[in-house]
Amino acid sequence: MSAAAPAARRAAGAAPALDRPALVSALSRPAVPWWLEIGFWLAAIAIFFVIPDRALLLTDIAILGLFALSLDLILGYAGIVSLGHAAFFGTGAYVAGILAVNGFGWAIPGLLLGGVVAAAIGFVSSFLILRGSDLTRLMITLGVALILLELANRFSDWTGGADGLYGVTMQPVLGLFEFDLYGHTAYFYALAVLFLCLMLARLIVASPFGHALRAIKGNRMRAAHLGIGTSRHLVGIYTLAAFIAGIAGALNAQTTQFVSLEVLDFARSADILLILVLGGTGYLYGGLIGAVIFKVLQEILSDLTPEYWQFWIGLLLVVIVLAGRERMGERLRGLFVREREEDGEALS
Repeated sequence: MSAAAPAARRAAGAAPALDRPALVSALSRPAVPWWLEIGFWLAAIAIFFVIPDRALLLTDIAILGLFALSLDLILGYAGIVSLGHAAFFGTGAYVAGILAVNGFGWAIPGLLLGGVVAAAIGFVSSFLILRGSDLTRLMITLGVALILLELANRFSDWTGGADGLYGVTMQPVLGLFEFDLYGHTAYFYALAVLFLCLMLARLIVASPFGHALRAIKGNRMRAAHLGIGTSRHLVGIYTLAAFIAGIAGALNAQTTQFVSLEVLDFARSADILLILVLGGTGYLYGGLIGAVIFKVLQEILSDLTPEYWQFWIGLLLVVIVLAGRERMGERLRGLFVREREEDGEALS
């Protein structure tokens, strides 16, 4: 009788009862094999001591990885394609930058406030995203980013307009670690924020909420018939993705101590999509790996052919498509992802 109850509830489309120990076990399980995950973060720390003079580049990679992680939450887990994800990145950057210019240069509060304001914009715009087809969503996301870009340009007294926002002065992180010209503090600060946000994302995607998102991505109508609140889940993940993107933007403003209209530009949204194409979607670390590949290729190719490095990036994309992006993604996922069917049984 008790063994048949979970199956009966699933057949009826009822929400599964959660066993607390099983839930804690699922949430604590890493998104990749533990030895790869530990190796990744140890390498991220060790690389600083190998090339300390490239700390600014490493910081840029960490911020791009965080931004790509936010997009992966909606693209890889909810199937929402966005051409305007830079709207949230730019919002976080301007919030943190304006606060610092006006004497509120505390790192952590500025970071969180940038994320909260971006999340608020994401929450409001998410109701528009729910309407229409994929093409409609693409146009809406792009439109939101363009609107914010024009607003930032219009209110130049606050944002600096086309000249950019100068005078971003930051207080020491936690009152202890001052930002230096070489980017040493900035790198470890960015790396710590990236790690914490990744842990948050891992908790979300491993939870019943994350499993519901996968069901919605697979077949939204069927998920609705099973009793999953599709609109509620999509609004939730879109808001969370906007929050993390806002944190990435605020982090960028704090570490570079400058904000320009580029943070809201379409090119930034396109770059982050490219990074996910390179690294893969749906396993969290794809954005991080893609950011490393993208920035390393950019550095190498811009040194070899400063005027035509984008041609080689485009050629690489064509090769990836011709080689079969789905086949490559499945192999990569098979190496990294540790999802088992019994997890769903344990949560039932």
